[in-house]
Amino acid sequence: MSLKIVFMGTPEFSLPALESIINSKHKILTVYSQPASRSERGQKVLSSPVEVFAKKNNLIVRTPVSLNNENEYNFLKKINPDIVIVVAYGKIIPKKFLNLSKYGFLNIHASLLPRWRGAAPIQRSIMNLDNETGITIMKIVEELDAGPIIKQDRIKINQNIDATTLSKILSKLGAKSLLDTIDLIQKGKAKFIEQDHSKATFAKKISKKESKISWDEEAIKLVAKINGLNPNPGAWFEYENSRYKVWKAEISNQVGDAGETIDNYLTVACKKLSIKILEIQKEGKSRQSVDQFLLGNKIVKGKKLG
Repeated sequence: MSLKIVFMGTPEFSLPALESIINSKHKILTVYSQPASRSERGQKVLSSPVEVFAKKNNLIVRTPVSLNNENEYNFLKKINPDIVIVVAYGKIIPKKFLNLSKYGFLNIHASLLPRWRGAAPIQRSIMNLDNETGITIMKIVEELDAGPIIKQDRIKINQNIDATTLSKILSKLGAKSLLDTIDLIQKGKAKFIEQDHSKATFAKKISKKESKISWDEEAIKLVAKINGLNPNPGAWFEYENSRYKVWKAEISNQVGDAGETIDNYLTVACKKLSIKILEIQKEGKSRQSVDQFLLGNKIVKGKKLG
């Protein structure tokens, strides 16, 4: 039987789940997404990936600044959805909304809950050097990411994966499981398992301050930071009053004083071992391989990076 669904999501991570519903037997009543925002340089006002994709598929889209108002509450109550699917929407769902659909609000979260509740689970799992992660499909409750779990899918991850790649893998994994989960709920066969709240860890939002590279960390941790913060906000260092974003690096066995370049090819010493920078971007310039970058930017052996 076809269900009436409301979808809430904002970034590219949400798109595979939205597409899976569009291609299913179910009907999407409306799509919620965050309002359009200015690009980083403030030149253009850009709609979210979900809004753009939904409109291309002739879906009704709503982009309220907040859900915490009577207008949105009454709208959802009137259309009476069977279920609401939330995937990286980026806004808190008010408590009184949670009873407005027959089967509740269902969320796809990019971690193995109760580990890494919160805004940045993908980044935190990489930066923490976790060897596995996955997706959790759960029922939304008032407390953030604390609802009962319906389904989890696990994957192994290694030290070379970055947040861009892992996000794509997890978004497809979640979309693949979503329709089966909806089917189980519809048939009354879903098992809701309470989380062990004593084991909860929290993936707080990445601050710009923590994205600055500290060369006093071990090389393995610095590579994890670079990978975890790729693409946004990006790990960076300063040199001669300019900022440099490091897109990609690998561990090198060379050693030296922390923060010092130990060859002419942007190998930089860390607290333990060193990192070889592979892709870099000077502020105001384009992303480049280190070989291209060094043709026009000489950062030679023995320089101290900030």
